[in-house]
Amino acid sequence: MRGCWPTLAGMDAEVTTWWLEQRAPEQLRPARAAAELVVTRAELPSPQLGRFLYTAVGGDWYWSGRLGWSYERWLAHLDRPEVQTWVGAVQGTPAGYVELERHPDSGVELVCFGLLPEFVGRGLGGHLLTEGVRRAWAMGAGWVWLHTCTLDGPHALANYQARGFRVVRRETRPQRLPDAPPGPWPGARP
Repeated sequence: MRGCWPTLAGMDAEVTTWWLEQRAPEQLRPARAAAELVVTRAELPSPQLGRFLYTAVGGDWYWSGRLGWSYERWLAHLDRPEVQTWVGAVQGTPAGYVELERHPDSGVELVCFGLLPEFVGRGLGGHLLTEGVRRAWAMGAGWVWLHTCTLDGPHALANYQARGFRVVRRETRPQRLPDAPPGPWPGARP
């Protein structure tokens, strides 16, 4: 999601970005519930948790926009009433998250969404997205929107559309990418 506009240099790639939206809560098409996934709001602003989730989920998908953020910048971002972080956990272990942000135009953006790699393919993504969208509407959204791109997980666009999001804009442009995604931390992968 936020990784769709990388700032690092390396190889050239054509990146397609889609903007999607829902204009009414009734447009949400819920996924089947995954009983093992417990979704809880992270009510205390925690830069450590925010950075962990961002790198653990986005590290394989070129999410790089926040990698240089300081502790203070993370705290300033998360410690705003417009931002909510919802963490999905399995047996107490974080499995993924949704970051929501209310904008002045009454829209609520799904800023970041995804699963940690070891939880992909277990039927959790649709359920976590459903819960995130429900929370966005509960924030008093006039509409809910997001963007995704070809650098995100291969099933991201299909999951958003299956949940009732409609593509409202598409753009393809060349991007300079690092030779490989940054990963969750240096040396995390062999």
